[in-house]
Amino acid sequence: MRVLLADDHAIVRRGLRSLLETEPGLTVVAEAGDGLEAVRLYDEHEPDTVVLDISMPLLNGIDVAARLQKAPHPPRVLMLSMHTDESYILRALGAGAQAYLLKDSTDEELLPAIRAVMAGKLFFSAAVSAVLEEDYIRQLQARGLTDSFHLLTAREREILQLVAEGRSNKEVAALLELSLSTVDTHRGNLMQKLSLHNTAEVVLYAVRKGMIR
Repeated sequence: MRVLLADDHAIVRRGLRSLLETEPGLTVVAEAGDGLEAVRLYDEHEPDTVVLDISMPLLNGIDVAARLQKAPHPPRVLMLSMHTDESYILRALGAGAQAYLLKDSTDEELLPAIRAVMAGKLFFSAAVSAVLEEDYIRQLQARGLTDSFHLLTAREREILQLVAEGRSNKEVAALLELSLSTVDTHRGNLMQKLSLHNTAEVVLYAVRKGMIR
């Protein structure tokens, strides 16, 4: 795996690089100190994976990720952030991030996150998952609502899990030996029952439910 690091603090980049290069088969091919440099270096080196600080000058990490998703072969994206706020996580997921890590937990979670995205999985800092679960419960209680997960059929739960893991409808259909139209119907039904509007919200819901760690 070839990795591009982007963070506006040289000391942070140095620490991340030292940690990443303990992983066999992984090479840091370039480092960027701002968002525009990250885009330029991606075009130059075409790494497999990009580790992005969410707060960078010239172009923030979310905007960088969104630009890179337009590349012919988009990279895997690990987002580093100080924020556990739901809005940041949704925006990062919408921009194509496969992992969302808190910067104060990178020593323990960066390598597991790299391994997860290499295997095609999503990864969230444990602290992020905990905060989202707690916030979700508080929101339901404040509104006098109940979680609608129990309304899902067994098949809808299967599809929810696979979609949240980043599988396309075509992949879900192949795995479950269903027609694409059947998967589309189940996916639409589960999103309606859970009041979800896009894939990013599906992923966020799955994190809240503890389906993704």
